[in-house]
Amino acid sequence: MAGKNVNKAGAFIATGRRKKSIARVRLYPGTGVITINGRGIEDYLQRDTLIVIAKQPLVLTDTASKFDVVVNVEGGGIAGQAGAICHGIARALVEASETYKAELKAAGFLTRDPRMKERKKYGLKKARKAPQFSKR
Repeated sequence: MAGKNVNKAGAFIATGRRKKSIARVRLYPGTGVITINGRGIEDYLQRDTLIVIAKQPLVLTDTASKFDVVVNVEGGGIAGQAGAICHGIARALVEASETYKAELKAAGFLTRDPRMKERKKYGLKKARKAPQFSKR
């Protein structure tokens, strides 16, 4: 038990964020089952690219078959949620063992993606879309 965020059941706990999505991740020693909001990963994310994104930290550290992952994710769209899950799993792996930190950081999985939706400005229809301009 390397990290300090460990619950009574021996799970490593971390939070991942991306856009408006927040993923609360618990990592249990197990066989590699990933559950998102009570459903399987293939059932919840549905697109293969999103499944690959969510599993990237586990694949990089060769721990896909060593941990069971339980995720509660809310907010945003499905792609943002996949990014939040990826971030949360990476942070939970660091809680499990500090030895993973160097390779996860080098791959960029521990960095929170700061890009957010730009605010709408007055006089414009959206953040940057302006009404049609006419000289006369």
